Amino acid sequence: MAMRKVRVEEAVGMVLGHELTKIVPGEYKGPAFRKGHIIQPEDIVHLKNIGKDHIFLFELGPEELHENQAALRLAQAAAGPGVVLDTPGEGRVNLKAAVNGILEVKSAAVTAINMTDNVALATLHGGTVVEAGTTVAGAKIIPLVIDEELIRQVEAEAREYRPVVAVKPMKNKKVGIIVTGNEVFYGRITDKYAAVFAGKADTYGATLVGTVYQPDDSDRITASILDFKQQGTDIVIASGGMSVDPDDVTPDAIRATGAKVVTYGTPVLPGAMFMLAELDGMTIMGMPACGMYARTTVFDLVFPRLLADIPVTKADFAALGHGGLCKACKECVYPHCPFGK
Repeated sequence: MAMRKVRVEEAVGMVLGHELTKIVPGEYKGPAFRKGHIIQPEDIVHLKNIGKDHIFLFELGPEELHENQAALRLAQAAAGPGVVLDTPGEGRVNLKAAVNGILEVKSAAVTAINMTDNVALATLHGGTVVEAGTTVAGAKIIPLVIDEELIRQVEAEAREYRPVVAVKPMKNKKVGIIVTGNEVFYGRITDKYAAVFAGKADTYGATLVGTVYQPDDSDRITASILDFKQQGTDIVIASGGMSVDPDDVTPDAIRATGAKVVTYGTPVLPGAMFMLAELDGMTIMGMPACGMYARTTVFDLVFPRLLADIPVTKADFAALGHGGLCKACKECVYPHCPFGK
C-alpha cells in the first residue's frame, strides 16, 4: 500500500482513506469526516478549520483490497438463505435477517474464519429466534487495507461449510392441543394450560386447530392424538401426565400411537420430562407441567425449530444441556439471554 499526500484544494472528488477527527475541548470529540467520504468543494473550509491543509489518499497495490470491499466479500462468503447485507462502512458489513425465523450458525466455520489474520466475523447464537431486520452477524476487516489472499482464504473456508449464517423461516403449521388430567377433565380445577400454548402458537405464527380435554386415560389420549392426525395436524402438544408416577399415562399414550420416540427426558430445566415423537410426518410433543407455570421452558427451544422444519435429534437434545439451565430471572428477557445457547 502506498500513501499519497494531497493538498485539500486538490482533493475534491477524491475518496478519503482514513477518518479525520474533530475535537472541541469540553464539547465534542469524534469524526469530522469518515473513511470513504468523497471530498466536496464545501469541505475545504471545514478541513482547514480542523487543521488539515493536506489529506492522505491510499493507493492500493494490485493484490490489496480496501477494507469496505474486503468486508463485503467476507459478508458475502458467510451469508446464506434468509440473510441480506447492509451497505459497507468503516470496514464493516452487517448481516441481517430477511425473514422472521430461526438463526442457523456453523460455529466451526466462524472459528475457522476468525483464525485468519485481520478479519472478524461475529454472530448471534445459533438457534435464536429473530425478526426480519435483526442484525444477526457482523463482518469486519481490521486494517484499512488487507491482502486479497487473506480474503481468498476466508472465502475458501466458508465454501467448506456454506452457508455459515442463515435464517430459516418459520412456517404457519397446524397445531392441536390435548390437555390431560382428571382434575381438569372433571372440572375440579380450572385449566391454565391451553391458553399458554395458544398464546405461544400465535406468537410463533402457527395456527391452532383445536383443543381437546382428556382424563388420565391412555386409550382416550391416544385416540385424540390419532384424531388430530386424521385432521392433517402438523404438531400435537399433549400436556400433563408426563412424570414417572403410575397415574401419569401420557408417555404411554404417545407410544401407543406407533410414534417413534426421539427422546423422553431432556437436560433442560425447566423441561426435564419432555417427550418428542414422530408419527408419519406429524410431531408429538409431550409437555410436562412446567409449561403451565414457567414462562420459558424446553418448549421455547424446540417449538420454533419444528416450525422451521429444522430436525431435532437425540444428539441435539443432549447438546442443549450446555446452556439448558434457565436462571428463572424475575423479568424474563428470553430469547435475549443464555438459555438454550
